[in-house]
Amino acid sequence: MSFQAYLDNIQAKTGKSPADFKQLAEAKGFLVKGKLGDGVKAGQIVQWLKDDFDLGHGHAMALFALFKGTKKEGDQ
Repeated sequence: MSFQAYLDNIQAKTGKSPADFKQLAEAKGFLVKGKLGDGVKAGQIVQWLKDDFDLGHGHAMALFALFKGTKKEGDQ
């Protein structure tokens, strides 16, 4: 499955776009000015996404990769 397919599936399941998740992550303090905050670990974000949005580990990690900047929308 391509990275974009992960993002598309997340949006279909939650009704939230990647931009929406970035805003929510900012509000939670995981992102600061669009960048991953100092000391923020993948596990914290994964647990939040699992608890609040019922996402699986792979989908949560896809959003973490987006937040970290290692992947971008449209990536295969």
